[in-house]
Amino acid sequence: MNASFGRPPLWKRVRPYLTGFDAPLLAGLLWLVAIGCIVLFSALQDAHVPFGDHLRNLAIGFLVLFVAAQVPPQRLMQVAVPVYTFGVALLIATAAFGLVRKGARRWLDLGVTVVQPSEVMKIAVPLMLAWYFQKREGQIRMKDFFIATALLLLPVALIAKQPDLGTALLVLFTGAFVIFFAGLSWRVIALLFALAAAGAPVMW
Repeated sequence: MNASFGRPPLWKRVRPYLTGFDAPLLAGLLWLVAIGCIVLFSALQDAHVPFGDHLRNLAIGFLVLFVAAQVPPQRLMQVAVPVYTFGVALLIATAAFGLVRKGARRWLDLGVTVVQPSEVMKIAVPLMLAWYFQKREGQIRMKDFFIATALLLLPVALIAKQPDLGTALLVLFTGAFVIFFAGLSWRVIALLFALAAAGAPVMW
C-alpha cells in the first residue's frame, strides 16, 4: 500500500515515452482523424464496409507512429540512404515489371506480396534530403541545392510516369519544404514548382 503511494503519477511515468511527439502537430492530427472518422461513419451507414476495419487500421497506424517516435533522429539518419536507394530501385523495377491496374503501373509483385513503391518515397525522400543537408551543415552552397533538387525530382518523375500525379505532387511538396528550410529562396522553389507544373501534362 505504501509503495503504491510512493510511485510517481501516471502522467510522469508516461511522459518519457511522449518526448518524440510534437504536441501541436499531434493535436492537429487527432483533430483531422476525428473529422475523418465522423465523415466516414456517415458515408458508411448504407454501405457493407465495416467501420471497425477503419478503426483497426487507425490503431495500427498510431502504434507505428508511437514506435517511430521513439527512434532517435540520429538512427533515422543512418537508414536514410539505404531506404531512399531501395525505394528508387523499386520505382525503376515498377516501371519495367510493374503490374498494370486501371491503366496505371503502380504496383510491384514481390512474390509473397504486392507493394506500391511510391508509398515508401513519402518517407524516404524527406528523410534523404534531411540527411544530405545535415551532412552539409555549415557549408551549404548553391550546388548542394541542385543536388538536393535532383534527389527530389528523380523519384517524383518516376512516380508521375506511372501515372500517379497525386502522390508525385505530395512527394514534391514534402521534399520542397525540406529544401526551403535548408535555406533555399522561396522564389527559386516557386520557379521549380512552375516548371514541374508545366512538365506534368507531358509526364501524365
